[in-house]
Amino acid sequence: MSVNSQNVLDYPNNNTIFMVWDFRESIAIKDRFKHLCALIANLNNSANVRFPNSRASVVMGIGYRAWHLLDLPKPLPKEFEEFAPIVGSRHTAVATPGDLHFHIRADEYSFCIDAASVVSEAIADIAESVEEVHGFRYWDSRSILGFVDGTENPHGGDRQYFGIIGDEDPYYKGGSYLFVQKYVHDLTAWKSLPISEQEKVIGRSKVDDIEMPDDVKPSNAHSALANVGDDLKIVRDNMPFGNISNNEMGTYFIAYASSFNTVKKMLTNMFIGSPEGNYDRILDFSTPKTGTLFFVPTFDMLDEFAG
Repeated sequence: MSVNSQNVLDYPNNNTIFMVWDFRESIAIKDRFKHLCALIANLNNSANVRFPNSRASVVMGIGYRAWHLLDLPKPLPKEFEEFAPIVGSRHTAVATPGDLHFHIRADEYSFCIDAASVVSEAIADIAESVEEVHGFRYWDSRSILGFVDGTENPHGGDRQYFGIIGDEDPYYKGGSYLFVQKYVHDLTAWKSLPISEQEKVIGRSKVDDIEMPDDVKPSNAHSALANVGDDLKIVRDNMPFGNISNNEMGTYFIAYASSFNTVKKMLTNMFIGSPEGNYDRILDFSTPKTGTLFFVPTFDMLDEFAG
């Protein structure tokens, strides 16, 4: 099988729509899924021709339950599983259902709207929308908390190594594990902290994004616990989102990884702590409302699924 990965290694764009759908019980889902696989390929091919410089793409991930409902290939990808909650002494990484995930991004918001509309029309009668988040680029790639997000992202060849499955799982080579969490921030509590205290929570300076020295950085700083080593990284495409009038502002955390075990290690550090009890302080201000694992097949696999 040739390896033609979906656009999981693209960098975050100015505009993004994230959608999660759950299948209804229906005998039609297999035929409709075939159509959907062909549609995703078509949307990406069209974007490449029509907007070659806009970095427009649509990435589709498939959930664990959906993989079985659709009778997709077995054995499954080696680390593909149904995500289980990670329960710490104070905070929990919740687990929520999700059969299909769509990551739509472009410089032009119009493309995101049109692509989301086409996808929705294709599956609305056999699936239910359970999450739709419209993300935006905030200043110089900052989260709504005001700190640069994604500084630890790999680049160059490392980006492919950490984001795409390799020879360790030959049949699924070129695919990727996709994990998402929707975090809502308590901005009132966050803004009540002096900037110097906010920097201790993150482990970096707020203005110029400089990491604190190890002998200064608190052991429960976000950058101390979410970073599990230079040989264990993920490709983050996080985006801020929010509703200003009701103060529901947050971050949609999205990670593409060649190994889901890396993601689990990060989450365990954050929610249970390293050592246990020393949890990530950012969780006192950011609450995960969702948590779901998907698998992103290659375009070649989508062609196979489409029949």
